[in-house]
Amino acid sequence: MSLFGETRKAPAGLDSMAERLRSALTLESNKSDCNDFHALNNSLSPLRTRPSASTSSSSSGCIASGIAGRRTRSGEHMVGAETSKIGSGARSSRPGHRRSGSEPLIYVGARGESSPVSSPATNVLPAGNICPSGKIGRSGIMSRSAAARSDVLGEGARNYGHGSIMRGGTGGCGTSTPAGEAAAGSGLDPVIRRAMVSADPEEVRRAGNELYRRGRFEEALRLYDRAIVICPESAACRSNRAAALIGLGRLGEALKSCDEAVKLEPSFVRAHHRLASLHIRFGQVESAGKHLFWPGLQPDTLELQKLKAVDMHVRRCADARKIGDWKIVLRESNAAIAAGADSSSLLITAKAEATLWLHDLEEADSTISQALKLEISSPPSSQAKFFGLLSNSYTHMVNAQVEMALGRFDNAVASAEKARQIDPENFETKMTLNKVRSVARARTHGNDLFNAGKFEEACFAYGEGLKYDPSNPTLYCNRAACLSKLGHWEKSIKDCNEALKIYPHHTKALLRRAASNA
Repeated sequence: MSLFGETRKAPAGLDSMAERLRSALTLESNKSDCNDFHALNNSLSPLRTRPSASTSSSSSGCIASGIAGRRTRSGEHMVGAETSKIGSGARSSRPGHRRSGSEPLIYVGARGESSPVSSPATNVLPAGNICPSGKIGRSGIMSRSAAARSDVLGEGARNYGHGSIMRGGTGGCGTSTPAGEAAAGSGLDPVIRRAMVSADPEEVRRAGNELYRRGRFEEALRLYDRAIVICPESAACRSNRAAALIGLGRLGEALKSCDEAVKLEPSFVRAHHRLASLHIRFGQVESAGKHLFWPGLQPDTLELQKLKAVDMHVRRCADARKIGDWKIVLRESNAAIAAGADSSSLLITAKAEATLWLHDLEEADSTISQALKLEISSPPSSQAKFFGLLSNSYTHMVNAQVEMALGRFDNAVASAEKARQIDPENFETKMTLNKVRSVARARTHGNDLFNAGKFEEACFAYGEGLKYDPSNPTLYCNRAACLSKLGHWEKSIKDCNEALKIYPHHTKALLRRAASNA
């Protein structure tokens, strides 16, 4: 119809083009192909170009952001010249929605009306979100839903992820997680979870056995401790507790737990076997034999073989020490440790003493440190006599000698005093303490004279100390310094050589010998 009310018949070409336009603008039949966006050459629109020239200006249901729609006199809907870029992953949008980070989209209806995104219905939803149903929610739905059910963090041990909110105390999969379940060990097997709250000691012990078989010694130990609290008279629980402690390397505590088990049940075979094994590891041959050959019990074959081998090497080591054959002492102590006495502070101390007298001070220092750590963890009942010395006293006595050889005289005196305190009646500890004190006094006196510039007197003081300890590299090196100050270069070089024979890595001796040679 014209402006003056006259009806005009549109040409046939225009009717068909209008039908095409209405068909192209129908959402259900038009979906943009996001995979073809980069292949298009049309700078005005990212949509696929139709073969027909009459439809080149049509849209796929959603016109690119920023495009304005207008009608011509002929009834055709034309696309504005101004466009904005759409990402390659974008899909066709539904009416009234906007993409995240883009300008508002305009929906063009079948009759050409435009629906702006500022309508009240679309403002209900936050920008950038699409309703799961694909429909626009009615105004007020979101607020009513939020008022009906508040969002709270779920209870129990859950990994919520980044920024997730759990509704109504449920876990991420929608299942409820009570707080008590985490306390009972939600990640454990049902049998173990029941045992953690059970009052039946046998059930708790069986669960501990299952954890022990899996190598989870710390958890098994907690269950065994719980079983002992429930039933203090259970020898089996104490023996199993010892097994868990052995797995954790806490041998002294394991020995004590096994002792308690055999006191409760003297004929407990497994507890006696464990005690024998522990005494072998501590190098206590007599105590191990006592439990291995307990009356009425069949000895364990493997432990019996270990016992015989350790006994043989310990005897050979003791005989070699009596005559001062330190190479044999070193060999036999290593053999006894390899045979099964791997936690014997006594045998490790013998190894340190041998390396000291063989002038391997660094190895002696490392070995005696290991022996001292074992001595701290060993129970009092593990102390045994070796060369007429208590093992702890022997360890501190050798440590004093190592400290003195390395020039740590204060530490040496402290260790010698401790050895004497542990075994006050022993002649060897008494002699060691007197020797260490005499050498320390000589060294202190010599240092005072040297600092005062009295080099001849200092040289004599260091010589007095060497009478008590002829193998002390520190005293040789200090005396060499005095001789170099006096200009006795050849004598200084000789003392440096003596120090380096005992301790090849003595830095000061190397430097002073070089200076004297120069």
